[in-house]
Amino acid sequence: MFAHTTVLLEEAVEGLNIKPDGIYVDCTLGGAGHSLRIAEQLGEFGRLIAFDQDDWAHENAKQRLAPYMDKVTLVRSNFRHLEEELLNCNVPIVDGVPQVDGILFDLGVSSPQLDEAERGFSYNHDAPLDMRMDREQELTAHHIVNEWDERDIARILDRYGEEKFARNIARSIGKLRQVKPIATTAELAEIVKNAIPAATRRTGGHPAKRSFQALRIAVNDELGAEETALEASVRCVAPQGRISVITFHSLEDRICKQIFAKYVEKCTCPPDFPMCVCGNDGILKLVNRKPIVPSNAELDANPRARSAKLRIAEKL
Repeated sequence: MFAHTTVLLEEAVEGLNIKPDGIYVDCTLGGAGHSLRIAEQLGEFGRLIAFDQDDWAHENAKQRLAPYMDKVTLVRSNFRHLEEELLNCNVPIVDGVPQVDGILFDLGVSSPQLDEAERGFSYNHDAPLDMRMDREQELTAHHIVNEWDERDIARILDRYGEEKFARNIARSIGKLRQVKPIATTAELAEIVKNAIPAATRRTGGHPAKRSFQALRIAVNDELGAEETALEASVRCVAPQGRISVITFHSLEDRICKQIFAKYVEKCTCPPDFPMCVCGNDGILKLVNRKPIVPSNAELDANPRARSAKLRIAEKL
């Protein structure tokens, strides 16, 4: 059973403005916290479609959502395939595009993935370098660390981890992998630590945190998947339907903010005009202008929520 604390549970689900007979999509099933809260609000004809690549998430959901499984469809797929998978889920189709009443994303890595040593996500456990969300894909952190060019490693550490010492770390990786392959999370964490100046290591948490984050994002193409899925969600959510997105990283939040802004109404008419005549109509409106963040009480109960931000948009 998953041991996972769902972040911004009430706020994210309330943001969907659930209709009992609506169709809702949880793109990030994980520990099924958000899915359970959605399912609890569905009526006789309501429906939940939940995506996850991880078999563990599916097995957990079958237990946790057991009272509601007649309303639930589980999809084993990356949410980047949202639109094509929904076409196979018997939902309404308008002009060839599947239509649902709300879509939720929780882009954080679930606690079990972080805590299970063999997954290789964490610098706190010694395990094979893996970091795959989908265990059937070929690319692993081991492959990146041992086979990618040093410049490419430095690039992803800088871009995805905002690591100031990305070049130092990449050079150290390149030097040490010539002696023997870097096989475990403990080996990599030690290399990263030694490549960062001692004064910097004493502040800001574990010195390998940013590098491990960057590798995880690269292995799973998380930002590419997010962008593809959010664009699809704008197409697939029906009028008056909502998209609720929780991010945990500045790059994730930036992508969400930019995509929402791209589709928000941008009327350029003077404010005293009785009606819009410029024709610059958008198809979304922001439900919250500023992101919603966890309360102090939630942060005390779950420190992993500290970087979470929730943005919600509604289809016009």
